[in-house]
Amino acid sequence: MKLLPHPLYLAGEFCKTSLSTQIKNPYSGKPVAETFLGTWKEVNISVQKALEVRKALQETPSYKKSGILHQIASEIEKNRQHLAGIITSECAKPLKLSLAEVDRAVFTFQTAAEEAKRLPKEYIDLDWMPAGENKEGLVKYFPLGIIAGFTPFNFPLNLVAHKVAPAIAAGCPIIIKPSPKTPLSALELAKIIDKTPLSIGAFSVIPLRNEDAHLFTDDDRIQMLSFTGSPSVGWMLKEKAGKKKVVLELGGNAGVIVSDDCDLNLAVKKCVGGGFSYSGQTCIHTQRIYVHKNIFSNFTGMFLKGVKNLKAGDPTDPATDISVMIDEPAARRTETWVKEAVKAGAKILCGGKRKGNFFEPTVLTNTDNAMNVCSEEVFAPVVVLEPYDTFEKAVAMVNDSEFGLQAGVFTDNQKRINHAFSNLDVGGVIINNVPNFRMDHMPYGGIKNSGLGREGVKYAIVEMMEPRLLVMDK
Repeated sequence: MKLLPHPLYLAGEFCKTSLSTQIKNPYSGKPVAETFLGTWKEVNISVQKALEVRKALQETPSYKKSGILHQIASEIEKNRQHLAGIITSECAKPLKLSLAEVDRAVFTFQTAAEEAKRLPKEYIDLDWMPAGENKEGLVKYFPLGIIAGFTPFNFPLNLVAHKVAPAIAAGCPIIIKPSPKTPLSALELAKIIDKTPLSIGAFSVIPLRNEDAHLFTDDDRIQMLSFTGSPSVGWMLKEKAGKKKVVLELGGNAGVIVSDDCDLNLAVKKCVGGGFSYSGQTCIHTQRIYVHKNIFSNFTGMFLKGVKNLKAGDPTDPATDISVMIDEPAARRTETWVKEAVKAGAKILCGGKRKGNFFEPTVLTNTDNAMNVCSEEVFAPVVVLEPYDTFEKAVAMVNDSEFGLQAGVFTDNQKRINHAFSNLDVGGVIINNVPNFRMDHMPYGGIKNSGLGREGVKYAIVEMMEPRLLVMDK
């Protein structure tokens, strides 16, 4: 069967290169498309075209940028089923989750369309001291310049949207390097954006080999790197970025605290979904669950029942809850970590087995932070359950991590909510829900090894702009 080619998108042109590659369906193992990899030549052209259009993009009025963003959102919505099918084919995400991702991408562009009409600015009265008498200041934000956006395999459409939509709103040209495992969604988005009146050169999609990422870090014409992916790669890029601004949305081993005053049915339902949605391959995957000792037994029984009711299988089946992981090396690494934990004293409550790149939904207990399944980002359908005796200790257990992205807390006690918000070392505290909760307009990002800066449309726009002060006489 001849594969449908997906050319890269180079500053307004769809191009093929001499470096072709096949994209395979992780579930079937069969090729689904052919695409192409860029080199220094393609990166250089995209950057040069972005430079040429930078001034025009900066001067584009808000209503035009808003209209472009609304047009993109509308076209994504019209192509909902098609785009969801592409997501499922390239990363084996269950279809119902792929449809939800498309809906989120629509919302992301719609939100950017609104935020494009209220870019940040501030008036400052300067007469706080005698020297400032009859003086006033205006702080206005200007586009940083060319942005290189790195996106991962797990949300191949919406995490591209989270870089492209704010960049258009801010007035910054952007070049996307999608994951080489899942470039098709970004290239489909390019087909949509190509039909808009966005300035030619303002947007490119160039799949590259990961070892060629330095083509962006080494280029002084690029003002910002926006990276979503693994901590090891993210911090390495930051080290090599020189004077560029860098925003990193990295990994986590998100913790959940289940208090004895919570709605137990709600907590169980949310934790099952949070622990195993898309086989745990999200950076805010519910990985560590700490349950008060008084309800630990009941929670565990209900949780295991919920896990065993998950439907595993073909991701194109609308009923499928959990399917294969992105590739066999990821599943093998998960298998190794689970076996290491068991050897060190952990107990498997369910799952624990691998077949190819499918790893069973797995629940462990009797774990400790010396085990990779606790201390590292497992990025797999693996959850640990442990009891605690005081709420303060549970907070300390969540904080005992090199990561700090988001945390979930199930409680109706306002004092505990206040304590969690004040003391959890994370970028977001989610009450009566799991860390997986994300609305695309809220500030999103972490501390410690989980990242630098914030995404979420309005917050990403601010990251992509720089303030400039004007001082005047009144």
